[in-house]
Amino acid sequence: MRIDKYLWCVRYYKTRSIATKACKKGQVKVNGAAVKPSREIYPTDKIELRKDQITYQLTVNDLPPNRVGAKLVDIYRVDTTPKSAFEAKELLKYSKDYYRKKGTGRPTKKDRRDIDDFYDEEE
Repeated sequence: MRIDKYLWCVRYYKTRSIATKACKKGQVKVNGAAVKPSREIYPTDKIELRKDQITYQLTVNDLPPNRVGAKLVDIYRVDTTPKSAFEAKELLKYSKDYYRKKGTGRPTKKDRRDIDDFYDEEE
């Protein structure tokens, strides 16, 4: 089975064309090597894919006949992604949680004072 079709079947990507684009960008690796979307995969292959700033690590158990339901996905793959990857994404979410949205204009006087205080503390 093709790698792009497999990733679509086990629900890592919503459409097969998105899975194909990810393979072309080099976000998918099989046994440590970047692959094309047409690469055939077999049971016991190790897949690494980068999605949403998380590097997922999978082991292929079996090849599904077609797209499977979410409850049946674990039959066809073993997810060996470390928990630290998900924790890092949570920390990243909190670091972006700031009261001003991007593109709302120049910093206010209060913002400038806060920035100045921050740099004064470092020195």
